[in-house]
Amino acid sequence: MLLSKQRRIECLDLEPFDLVVVGGGAAGFMTAVTAAENGVKRIIILEGSSKLMEKVRISGGGRCNVTNALWIPNELAENYPRGGIKLLESFNRFAAGDLYDWFEKRGLKLKIESDNRVFPVSDSSLDVIDCLKKNAITKGVEISTKFFVKEIFKTSNNFFNICNSEKDLIITKNIILSTGGHPSGHKLAKSLGHSIVRPVPSLFTFTTKDNKLNECSGVSIKNIGIEIQVNNKSFKNRGDLLITHWGFSGPVILKLSSIAARELFDQKYRFNLIIRWSDLEYKDLKEKINNFKLNNGRLNLINLRPLPLLTKRLWIFLLNKMDINKDKKWSDLLASEREKMINTLLKDKYTISSKGPFGEEFVTSGGVSINEVNFKSMESLICPGLFFSGEVLDVDGITGGFNFQHCWTSGWLAGRAISKLFNEVTNQ
Repeated sequence: MLLSKQRRIECLDLEPFDLVVVGGGAAGFMTAVTAAENGVKRIIILEGSSKLMEKVRISGGGRCNVTNALWIPNELAENYPRGGIKLLESFNRFAAGDLYDWFEKRGLKLKIESDNRVFPVSDSSLDVIDCLKKNAITKGVEISTKFFVKEIFKTSNNFFNICNSEKDLIITKNIILSTGGHPSGHKLAKSLGHSIVRPVPSLFTFTTKDNKLNECSGVSIKNIGIEIQVNNKSFKNRGDLLITHWGFSGPVILKLSSIAARELFDQKYRFNLIIRWSDLEYKDLKEKINNFKLNNGRLNLINLRPLPLLTKRLWIFLLNKMDINKDKKWSDLLASEREKMINTLLKDKYTISSKGPFGEEFVTSGGVSINEVNFKSMESLICPGLFFSGEVLDVDGITGGFNFQHCWTSGWLAGRAISKLFNEVTNQ
């Protein structure tokens, strides 16, 4: 049940909780529900803000991309630039297919879209939130908002004392940090002996100062090859590209921003972006351009585009960038202009000056070192009784539902492990 301020203070005088969940997000609720369903009795979720599962609510434009329909654990783990090898242990116990069944059995109907992303059939993130809250409350999980955990101490009898900024005290046998990328969670983990990998932004768009690109704002290109060059390293990927009024977005950009998150941070987000508009090799593209000149010479460049994927607006932009008159006939194209066209279509370079104005649900790369956590149970290898789930760990995935899947998996594993400890003690 939801606790008011007055009710919360009253509960502090009761016997220790069996589990305290710090953080009322996706991972925290999954942990609490799983533990409660497997026998853990006294559970409370402590959320520092006034809102529960806010990231779930805003994700996917309000639709909530619950997971990705990659059922094979090895294939699923490949979508995490950091933590993928460790996650393979976790996904072999609870992967995307298990999560799909978990929600459906609890009343949330899901659907798989053409790009493998999984959403609620209702296309409403509120239904995901309602499902988790309903199952938590039904199982007796207490929920307290506006309880910002400031300090955690482990006592000599292996209990955890939890204090907020108002010096309220809660005692628990087991505790899990599910605080997402918020610095407070990292601070708490560090106070309990853990190392923190410096958090940096992940999943973001790119800004360029090329104002002429505004003419192509809204243009979307399918399955294009992209490369970024940063700090003497090169990162490549393929996917859909969206040109915006500030620069570049779309799945392929978000993927690359995740893969190269640390290198881009170190370079203060100043780097070169290279777009390969054509999959043809230099020789084949040159032959195609020459054939256009020979066989379609009477047509103007603006009326005959060399690649089907180039929209008219984009083609005009590229011609202007190449300083080639769009009204010139193909037969009048000079050899130097043909060479410039080929090189641009194969290696079109842009200078990126910063991150875009929006982050994809505020995903970060960094957090509690994964080498200090048992990924079979999500328990700390340093502080027994302390568990972790979700983005508080140095784990992050590319766009497409993968970050939520890590939250669900780690929360489920932690909930199961805590319930096993609880039942062993109870049955003694």
